[in-house]
Amino acid sequence: MRMSRLKALTLGASLLTIAVATTSASAADSHTLFRNPTVSDSHIVFSYAGDLWRVEKSGGSAQKLTSGIGVEDSPHFSPDGSMIAFTGDYDGNTDVFVIPAAGGTPKRLTFHPGADQVTGWTVDGSSVVFNSRRNSYANFLRLFTVDADKPGYPAQIDLPSAERGSFNAAGTHLAYEPLNQWQPDWKRYHGGQQDKIWIAKLDDASVQEIPHKDSSDKSPMWIGDKVYFLSDRGSEEGTVRLFSFDPKKKRVKQLLDGAGLDIKSATAGPDGTIVYEQFGSIHTFDTKTGKATPIEISVTADLTSVRARFQNVGNNIRGADISPTGKRAVFEARGEIFTVAAKKGEPRNITNSPGVMERSPVWSPSGEFIAYFSDEGGEYNLHIRDQKGHKPARIVKLPVNFYYAPTWSPDSSKIAYFDNSLVLWYIDLEAEGDSAPVKIAENLIGLNDSVLIPHWSPDSNWLGYVAQLPNLLRAVHLYSLESGESTQVTDGMSDTRYLAFSKDGKFLHFTASTNVGPTISFADMSGVNHNVTRNVYAMALAADTNSPLAPESDEEDVKKPKTDDAEGEDKTKDDNGEGDAENADEKSGEKSDKKSGDKDSDKDNGKKEKKVTKIDLDGIQGRIITLPFPNRNYVGLTVTGDGTVLVTESVPSDRGPSGRVLHGFSMKTKKVTEVAKGVRNLQISADGKSALYSRNPTSWAISATGAIGKPVKPGKGALATGRMEALVDPKKEWAQMYHAVWRGERDFFYDKNGHGIDFAAMEARYEPFVASVQHRSDLTYLFREMANEMTIGHMFIGGGDQVRAKRVAGGLLGADYTIDEGRYKISKIFNGESWNPNLTGPLTQPGLNVKVDDYLLSVNGIDVTADRSVFSYFESTAGKQTRIKIGAHADGSDAREIIVVPTGNEGGLRHIDWKEGNRRKVDELSGGKLAYIYMPNTGGGGVASFNRYFFAQTDKSGAILDERFNGGGLLADYVIQLFTRDKLANVHYRDGTQDVPVPGGAIYGPKAMLINEMAGSGGDAMPWFFKTAEVGPLIGKRTWGGLVAAFAIPQLMDGGSVRAPNAAIYGLDGEWEVENFGVAPDIEVEFDPAAWRAGRDPQLERAVKYLMKELKKNPPKKSKRPAYPVYKRD
Repeated sequence: MRMSRLKALTLGASLLTIAVATTSASAADSHTLFRNPTVSDSHIVFSYAGDLWRVEKSGGSAQKLTSGIGVEDSPHFSPDGSMIAFTGDYDGNTDVFVIPAAGGTPKRLTFHPGADQVTGWTVDGSSVVFNSRRNSYANFLRLFTVDADKPGYPAQIDLPSAERGSFNAAGTHLAYEPLNQWQPDWKRYHGGQQDKIWIAKLDDASVQEIPHKDSSDKSPMWIGDKVYFLSDRGSEEGTVRLFSFDPKKKRVKQLLDGAGLDIKSATAGPDGTIVYEQFGSIHTFDTKTGKATPIEISVTADLTSVRARFQNVGNNIRGADISPTGKRAVFEARGEIFTVAAKKGEPRNITNSPGVMERSPVWSPSGEFIAYFSDEGGEYNLHIRDQKGHKPARIVKLPVNFYYAPTWSPDSSKIAYFDNSLVLWYIDLEAEGDSAPVKIAENLIGLNDSVLIPHWSPDSNWLGYVAQLPNLLRAVHLYSLESGESTQVTDGMSDTRYLAFSKDGKFLHFTASTNVGPTISFADMSGVNHNVTRNVYAMALAADTNSPLAPESDEEDVKKPKTDDAEGEDKTKDDNGEGDAENADEKSGEKSDKKSGDKDSDKDNGKKEKKVTKIDLDGIQGRIITLPFPNRNYVGLTVTGDGTVLVTESVPSDRGPSGRVLHGFSMKTKKVTEVAKGVRNLQISADGKSALYSRNPTSWAISATGAIGKPVKPGKGALATGRMEALVDPKKEWAQMYHAVWRGERDFFYDKNGHGIDFAAMEARYEPFVASVQHRSDLTYLFREMANEMTIGHMFIGGGDQVRAKRVAGGLLGADYTIDEGRYKISKIFNGESWNPNLTGPLTQPGLNVKVDDYLLSVNGIDVTADRSVFSYFESTAGKQTRIKIGAHADGSDAREIIVVPTGNEGGLRHIDWKEGNRRKVDELSGGKLAYIYMPNTGGGGVASFNRYFFAQTDKSGAILDERFNGGGLLADYVIQLFTRDKLANVHYRDGTQDVPVPGGAIYGPKAMLINEMAGSGGDAMPWFFKTAEVGPLIGKRTWGGLVAAFAIPQLMDGGSVRAPNAAIYGLDGEWEVENFGVAPDIEVEFDPAAWRAGRDPQLERAVKYLMKELKKNPPKKSKRPAYPVYKRD
């Protein structure tokens, strides 16, 4: 069904005329990364390497036009060609700027702390058009204009949502995109967010849609009497090309053929010229002749972004370990391996390999070697290097994959690790010939979540690990190197995690939870707000090992006269020759090697006899002892040399800023104590006497295990990680990261065939573009284009190391304004919710008494007038006490000064205003019969909103669940379960007038769900489940269509991230029902701009109408209370 539907969707090319111009071979062979071009009579301006560049219209050598610290992008020539509007980050915020076409100092036009993105100009060239979320109540954009000469208060174009638009010559109509895609580079996309173009008549907001069937249409350009645009229509491969639409004839015409890469952007210039970017290369198209011309451009400049440099990498630490005696620690930072001294010595880079990624360093217990994974040569292998890095590394070849958690055996002869396929291995480094990995186990579930982390026994003969069972819980397993077999040693009735052998080999410690149930799957909403707790256990490995909690009793030793025959006698034996097991156990770890026989043996063998870890598997589950830790949420466990068990508790943020508390159980005192707060990344040295830990990503220390968390000073335990420096060579890094992304998709993508992609061929296709990368933004752009060849949702790309301007936190008052008498007049105040401290409006604090129609007269003593942006007065005021003067009159009479604290984001205030307005409207339209419940996402915030609005309205007869603009999160099993509750009984109390239904928290009448294009991920799953469970109809528009798990490949060398979804969700009928399609409504209702302008919500109104009709047909049934029983008595 799914495949046939996709084939059918590609055939809908009605009203399409093909008259194409062929792209030249020279343009197709170009591998530049020039983008977002704009054209005037004489020049083309484009973005590249983080700046804007200008070149003659015919091509040639480009000159740099801007040189800001951040990124300048989205240039647009003014209609007369004299000015260029663009988006810039000069002042730490994304705003609108203009610059003379000949160059000069940019002028800032917008000051709102939200992002503003330039999209064009008004017809007369007086104002710049930009999009912004500044006054949106959810995750959508609107269009605004701001005067280019005297930038004051931007005016919204009176449409409910819009991303880009183009005016006709008269300025009476706007061809625009009403939707903004979350993932605009998604190739072959068929979901609900497919871009479409509407032509709006601006005086009444009526719209005409460009014929649109299963295509993404974008970048409208109004030239003459036609609208030109980009679209993937008619292409099974999803290739984006140039089209035109004649509004009068209602016909679409294709203007360019489908050869080469996608056209990414296009803008209209004078005299019918269109300039466009065909991924990375610039072309012009003459609408009069139908001719496309490639523009040959060269760029020569001194770009600091490509220069190699030494850079402090102390804030890039991602892996750490401690040396055997705690003299040094080893770190992974920016792909290099460093060691840092606890007391004396400088940080040491032992790899010095720019452009090579080294990960997961671990120090051998012998102290001689450091092992790590390296992608030198293109694939990850195990490298073993001397601790000073003086000699070439020994390379142990591994199968092609990604690897985790290398762990030395205590005798330094073996290393265990697991791979991305969740297979646990070990390698014997002393084996004859090439060391071949030995497979130990494979996890049943393909989720890397606290499984397969190896733990060696002290004698190096056993490995402990955790693996999942068919019931999804984790169990402890022990693997014998001698037999090559694994044995499950916990019963699978609890979830076990976090293992550690005691140093003497007598115990295996671990944590286990018996209340993990609702969180058994990370994806289920029913686990939100469930507090998982764990206990800590000790498993006695040998049958003759006493419990660490066995009762103790002090007894007097019996002394006997010495005789010659008794000199070699065991002092631990009593008169009957039986051992004092308790004292023997206490002494065995310290003194057994010091017996006279051992000394003789040492002399004979030249080394100490290896102590064997004795493990009796029979009855081992009966030798599990609960240690006296309180039942808490433990997230880590380790053991020191003296047997102290250390566990890390995760605590809510309101219990301390760190969120971590370290507890310890002493085998000597048998007591649990709090060791330290705020300690993370705890590692114990091989000798058990020292600890490495951090308090934040840049603060690391080594101390004695008995002094963990206590203050340390530089040179006395505080590590100089801030002095770690690496040679950063951007060109080498970019080449490595390019390959790392393709390698990551190959190794992590949920479909090993990559949706039919040839990974090697696709990597080769885009690789020539790497040479054109001159700035991190260029690399990100390349990643976005190539990774979306995977054709999947959640392919989000971001981060990376690039210079950014210092952010200035602009403040907002939670208000709207109009301009009156040259002043800003408050037209609306957003008051939020007094019960929620994060949703309180700055102007609604008790005692301020600010009212609608008050004037804003001054800010911090500066007179406020409407000739400049109101937001410019509030720069750098977010979260700070700010003096403002308000008054009822524009002339300042009767003005008063108050102190407010502006917020940095008023999106929450606008959202709650919209949500509460919807609730009141539903109450009004239904006469109080219907509940209105809104969910902004399916994560923690969505659950909180659902619980607040659902349980507060269980007295209603029916319910509307509104998930429009739902940003996703988890799978909403919890919501569906509550919405499908059946009434089972009633509870009657002696007093009171209302009986209580069972269950009490339910709405038993008809229900409907509102959906739209801007709901996805978990917001796709919830309506899908709603429909599958037949709860009620879906009303609105088809959802996004991105139902995969949004996991990322391992973090890139410079901190960037690229997703490789490694789990996808299919239906009970064995179909990928939602991914790349979305969930379609049962009742389709468009969000009509004209209705919106009239103050209506047509989707909400349709839902009320449907439910009221259902209530009329099936009114709520009321249970009849039975008569009280009367029993016959004598």
